Amino acid sequence: MTGISPAVVAASKLGLTFQTNDGPVQALSNVDLTIGKGEFVSFIGPSGCGKTTLLRVIADLEKPTSGTISVNGMTAEQAREKRAYGYVFQAAALFPWRTIERNVALPLEIMGLSNAEQAERIKRTLDLVNLSGFEKKYPWQLSGGMQQRASIARALAFDADLLLMDEPFGALDEIVRDHLNEQLLQLWARTNKTICFVTHSIPEAVYLSTRIVVMSPRPGRVSDIIESTLPKERPLDIRETPEFLAIAARVRDGLRAGHSYDD
Repeated sequence: MTGISPAVVAASKLGLTFQTNDGPVQALSNVDLTIGKGEFVSFIGPSGCGKTTLLRVIADLEKPTSGTISVNGMTAEQAREKRAYGYVFQAAALFPWRTIERNVALPLEIMGLSNAEQAERIKRTLDLVNLSGFEKKYPWQLSGGMQQRASIARALAFDADLLLMDEPFGALDEIVRDHLNEQLLQLWARTNKTICFVTHSIPEAVYLSTRIVVMSPRPGRVSDIIESTLPKERPLDIRETPEFLAIAARVRDGLRAGHSYDD
């Protein structure tokens, strides 16, 4: 999947240093990465390695202090202004006083779309995440997994080609997480979105991704980029195959090599 042109995300010698009361903290250092259209790229690494920071730089929620980044051939700021991506946070972050359909509609209202266009997009995106029939429910009436699917629907409502996902399933139990992993792969196959996905889970990263970006801590650097050789269609039991386990072992080795346990 590498070398696909044009690049959806292109970072070169990217760095970010935060200024704090205790002095500068280097969150990212010398990150070089190119993500092509239609890829599913996971970022994995220990806590504090800069995974979420890198995602936030792509989204123009953080500004790099060195290097360059482009999103769909634009600056990250231009891409944000053109709503070139959808963003799914760790928590569903739904407004409890709005129904599911009105939560999904919120960005569409801000965009100034007509009621008819809003209705069409809401129906389409709720269909995509298998929440048809729950339009009039409130977030508190849904399970955690369903709330996160509603959050994904809201991000998809932009109809952007790029979907940024910051550990969206981390707080869910393993059975629900497995189910949502399956649904996310189906969604990716149907929409051909480019997905950047932050996770702490090695099996999740291997199961979902076309490429896995392994990051090392302090400061966050790309220590390895692992190409998946798994087929695009992946039943859950693929995780028991030698091919899957071999990729997972390489990810684990990359994490171990990039992490100093003496720190």
